[in-house]
Formats: sequence, C-alpha cells, structure tokens
Amino acid sequence: MIPAQRLCPPHRLAALGLLVLCCAPMGVAHAWSITLAAASRRVFLHVGNGTAERDNGTVNLVSANLTGAQLLSGTPQAMTSDSTQSASLYDGYNTCPTPASQVIIGASYRRSNANNGPASATLRVTSPANLVSAAGDTIPFSQISWTVSAPGSNVPNVIPAGTFNGATQTLATIPANTYIENCHSFTYANSAVRAAGTYNGQVTYTVSSP
Repeated sequence: MIPAQRLCPPHRLAALGLLVLCCAPMGVAHAWSITLAAASRRVFLHVGNGTAERDNGTVNLVSANLTGAQLLSGTPQAMTSDSTQSASLYDGYNTCPTPASQVIIGASYRRSNANNGPASATLRVTSPANLVSAAGDTIPFSQISWTVSAPGSNVPNVIPAGTFNGATQTLATIPANTYIENCHSFTYANSAVRAAGTYNGQVTYTVSSP
C-alpha cells in the first residue's frame, strides 16, 4: 500500500500497495469469516485490485488532498482510493460497495489435514516509519489509521481497525481452512501543520504460515 500526502496548497496522503500470494480457486461465500474445504497447503491474499491466480503487480493508491483551510483546521481527513475492486475474488459478492473510499482485503489458509502444516496462518502489514516528500520532509506513518466494514456480515472486525506504527503489525490469525475478508477505509489524522509537498510511502500486506 502506498500512503502519500500533499501539503499546503495541496496536501495528499498516498497509497496502499498490495500483493497476492499463492492463490487458489474458491467456492461460494455469504459471510466474511468462512470455512473452506480442506485442500493442499496454500495461502491466499487479496488487497485492492488483485487477481485470483497470481500477483499482478498492482499497487493501489490511497490519498488525501487538503486545502490550506483543511490543513490548518487540524481535522482528520478521510482518504480516497484508486481501487476499482468492489467484488470479492472469493465469490463475486459486493464486499466494498464504494471502492473509491475503500480497499478490499481478503486472506485464507488451507491445508489437507492436521499433519499438513501449522494450525493457522498470520496476516500482517508492514509500514515504514514515515511518509517522505521530495524535499526530505517527513510525516509519521502513525498519522494514518483505518476503520473496517463488511456489509451484510455480522463479523466485520475479523480483520480489525487500527493505526500504522512504522513497523510490522499482526492483523489477524487465520485458522486452517478459513477465509476472512472486509473493507478498509483510511484516515489522515492531520494533527500538525507540515511543510508543503507530496509525501509518499508504501505499506505491504503479507500472509504466511511457517
């Protein structure tokens, strides 16, 4: 993911970069924490405009363009997304109805039996310490947070809300033969006036099972 940000006349927080690992075809889903049939050991990760079969190299951008008045107000600012992915790769369900302000994130872990790998996989996100402008000015990545939703589901927090911390954070533990998914909406805290410029940074989501 790439968060970025432009300040003072325009102020922009940029983006979210995403990646897909080892994918596998899946069946039909109607909730956001779903039990899967046992299968050969594999993990799957979908963030933003991903693809179902391989990493397509897409890095989506989440951004906030602030006017001078907004910057000086100190009011948190909702960020927009360049993702166009509203439908789940799992079954095509409309998980993120408004992708212009949301990023879909889904992950799964499968194994054939208890002797075929660990009991769970881990979903993590890694962010750098700062967003950085061309002039070398910085904004702490902890200025960016996210909320979660899962329309039509009673378990929206299966991947919880949080704030980037400039390091690697564990987001969720995925039990064997389980798929999890929800939508993330990002906010720039805008807690201090920064030097004018466009600030960029990239975060990476991973799912792994040792």
